[in-house]
Amino acid sequence: MFAGKSILITGGTGSFGRKMVATLLSQHDPRRVIVYSRDELKQFDMQQEFPDPRMRFFIGDVRDAERMTQAMQGVDFVIHAAALKQVPAAEYNPTECIKTNIHGAENVIRAALANDVGQVIALSTDKAANPINLYGATKLASDKLFVAANNMAGGHPTRFSVVRYGNVVGSRGSVVPFFRRLIAQGADHLPITHEDMTRFWITLQEGVDLVLDSFQRMHGGEIFVPKLPSVRIVELARAMAPDLPQKVIGIRPGEKLHEVMCPADDSHLTLEYDDHFVIRPTITFTSRNNAFEVNAMGEKGVPVRQGFEYSSGNNMHFLGLDEIIEFNRKAGA
Repeated sequence: MFAGKSILITGGTGSFGRKMVATLLSQHDPRRVIVYSRDELKQFDMQQEFPDPRMRFFIGDVRDAERMTQAMQGVDFVIHAAALKQVPAAEYNPTECIKTNIHGAENVIRAALANDVGQVIALSTDKAANPINLYGATKLASDKLFVAANNMAGGHPTRFSVVRYGNVVGSRGSVVPFFRRLIAQGADHLPITHEDMTRFWITLQEGVDLVLDSFQRMHGGEIFVPKLPSVRIVELARAMAPDLPQKVIGIRPGEKLHEVMCPADDSHLTLEYDDHFVIRPTITFTSRNNAFEVNAMGEKGVPVRQGFEYSSGNNMHFLGLDEIIEFNRKAGA
């Protein structure tokens, strides 16, 4: 599907972008992979890591509509990974978060339509479901923009979908490298925000594979949600440092005890597949079929029961200590 094609990744110098680039170059033989980001040093580092003639690097911000449109010329697929993601930082800097996560999403959509890009997938987060923090609220707004963009397309061939998943093990700024750093520094305890806190757990490679699979499955307008295991944060700390005591420090601004990926209020829109869920659009598309029960690969989804909620707290699969250790090892975290 991606052989001989051009793929642009916004925010491509982040943890996800680097893994996506490595996967595309090694497994899919693209014509070009374009990294679009605003950090020149990270781009320089990536050029050393991927000295491949198929690589292209654009310095630019998703807030810059003109630069975004220029970067997408001749592009077949767009993966929108750029975002301000840190929950406390968003709470203290709301305007900046809105500019990047909402206005930036609008710019990506307009640039894709202007260049007749074939397919666009935007990365979302579990925090966008029933959001209580600004980061989640901006990503919910972004999700709505990308879904509605399928109606904006008009005569353009461009289709837009969203992929929503949970905490990425070992990604920059996440809890695993934070705990690792404390352990290496000889900390006398590990800080736990709340003893009941749970999170969905996914590796970077699984996140990348989910996005690539979703390009093959999408009609446009779906929110794809993978079936993931959950982890209890106290169990994570115990698996990483069994001899260190834990100290409850309180929930940070904007944090939840449990994350939700398929809200109960969307249960009438949710379809279950073997390894994922699809949340159908709340709006009707005027220019094409609105049936999502069968995806573009011919896989069939089944409606979930009324009131169904997919939460890290009520998940059927929780990782045990040995599984957490293996998960972290597999993730290189």
